[in-house]
Amino acid sequence: MSYRETYAAWQADPEAFWMDASRKIDWDRPPSRAFFDQGPAGEWFADGMLNACWNAVDRHVEAGRGDQLAIIHDSPITRSCRGITYRELRDRVASLAGALRAKGIQKGDRVIIYMPMVPEALEAMLACARLGAIHSVVFGGFAAHELAVRINDATPKAIIAASCGLEPGRIVPYKPLLDRAIEEATHKPDFCVIFQREQEVAHLTEGRDVAWHSFQFGVEPAECVPVEGNHPAYVLYTSGTTGQPKGVVRHTGGHMVALAWSMKNVYDIDAGDVFWAASDVGWVVGHSYICYGPLAVGATTIVFEGKPVGTPDAAAYWRVIQNHRVKSVFSAPTAIRAIRREDPEGKLIGEYNLRHFKTLYLAGERADPDTIQWAEEKLGVPVIDHWWQTETGWPIVANPVGIELLPVKRGSPSVTLPGYDVQVLDEAGHPVPAGTLGAVAIKLPLPPGTLPTLWNAEDRFTKSYLSHFPGYYETGDAGYIDEDGYLYIMARTDDVINVAGHRLSTGAMEEVLSAHPAVAECAVIGVADSLKGQMPLGFLCLKKGTNTPDAQVVKEVVGMVRDQIGPVAAFKTACVVDRLPKTRSGKILRATMVKIADGESFKTPATIDDPAILDEIAVALRAVGYPQHA
Repeated sequence: MSYRETYAAWQADPEAFWMDASRKIDWDRPPSRAFFDQGPAGEWFADGMLNACWNAVDRHVEAGRGDQLAIIHDSPITRSCRGITYRELRDRVASLAGALRAKGIQKGDRVIIYMPMVPEALEAMLACARLGAIHSVVFGGFAAHELAVRINDATPKAIIAASCGLEPGRIVPYKPLLDRAIEEATHKPDFCVIFQREQEVAHLTEGRDVAWHSFQFGVEPAECVPVEGNHPAYVLYTSGTTGQPKGVVRHTGGHMVALAWSMKNVYDIDAGDVFWAASDVGWVVGHSYICYGPLAVGATTIVFEGKPVGTPDAAAYWRVIQNHRVKSVFSAPTAIRAIRREDPEGKLIGEYNLRHFKTLYLAGERADPDTIQWAEEKLGVPVIDHWWQTETGWPIVANPVGIELLPVKRGSPSVTLPGYDVQVLDEAGHPVPAGTLGAVAIKLPLPPGTLPTLWNAEDRFTKSYLSHFPGYYETGDAGYIDEDGYLYIMARTDDVINVAGHRLSTGAMEEVLSAHPAVAECAVIGVADSLKGQMPLGFLCLKKGTNTPDAQVVKEVVGMVRDQIGPVAAFKTACVVDRLPKTRSGKILRATMVKIADGESFKTPATIDDPAILDEIAVALRAVGYPQHA
């Protein structure tokens, strides 16, 4: 079936569509129906019984593929690489689950996981799923206070952590952060499991901490515990506007059905293929497309402990693709921009054999057309921008390569996937004409795999997502749909700026800036202006080897915005910086930059990659006269 036929089949009978999709996974008791009109936004496959670990691991061994690699761990930082077969993974996970069970962990208990990019992180997730325990992965190396907040909210019976994480040129000790977090938290875990890495062996707290290997010694391996379709598989915290993080809940049945469907239909991945999501287990991409998604369909997943540049150079991605015969890569656009900045001509790409490589997928930040074009030209494969959120757990809008490769429109993540009815609304909640900028919303109900609620915060779930546009889920993004049904995400709703009464997209301006031949990466924010309300301000990171003076580049991009968007944009100022402040997952911290430019107090975001960048941004802003009242 074509994409149009597939989408029409879902529209005509969503119940039959998702019941058919549910047959691609194993159930201990199949659900009686797909959608249950219960809870604040409905639930999926609620009365079925299944186990996520069985679907991700054991069933592939039972099917005779136990000798296939399930996980490849590639760590340029430790200069090591190892593979784990499905049979080995099953035995390791069953052992860890048995040890957790012997310490009292059972169905419904919460377990926080605080790990770097090592296979043991996936094993911890799967061991929890094996028992029906609810895991909550916190990004390794997260600040002690932020970890304490999550401990208090999730009230875990246990915490599984590593002794350290590794960054280029430095070791990040995790155990002191964990100790401080537990000391600060009002809730105390019963015990902590510590995976000791040779680079940093942690001191164990007597009576509370147990070592990963010794506490598994002599235990009985655990079998898979079936859970209800609407039993939470995990809670994943995402930053909230109030400072209190939101615990996104993922139900087991819909989670596994949606991931299995998307691996095949969006990413074109089958059993035996090698898939690499170049992310971290601490983010939603790591949950969906490093751990559960690839394993659900029997693919080989890559756990990469490195960076796109600097481990050791801008060829890290191409080396991994070549050495492990990767079919598809899922990356943040910011990683491709970093590679391009270091190797503008793409010379390093030619040094590697990428004949197995078929598709590059981008998500997490807007993928500007210039970056997509560069990657297309240098790699010679389709470059697929797609759009989704922590809350949805799998793509909302994408080019469905596994169904058919649709024409690529650079700047658009393509078309709405089955399960989602995406609409662009005005402030009153009415759909707007094609090509008109508005709030992007999804008509309820949301499909399987998306969040049914927030952990211990149903009122907040309703207020955050469902109250602004009754009958819709509010995405918080702004954009438009063109006459062909392609969606364009232009900015977070907060990043649509109002210049003298004109609503303008910072994303549209960023597209213009990034098209300048000297610009490797850019961002545009709206700063307070006494006359016009807000004014756009640009930040430019230039490519290595650029000879054009900074002032000349700024003058040229100002002219480009004037030509392509018009004088109405009032774009007059840009500053050249070495780097942009980002989260560890690659999102640019525009809201923090706005506060610095406006002279407002701000809290350094817990997710920031390097806090020192904020001082550099402040210096650059002062050089161009911000904050104005300073």
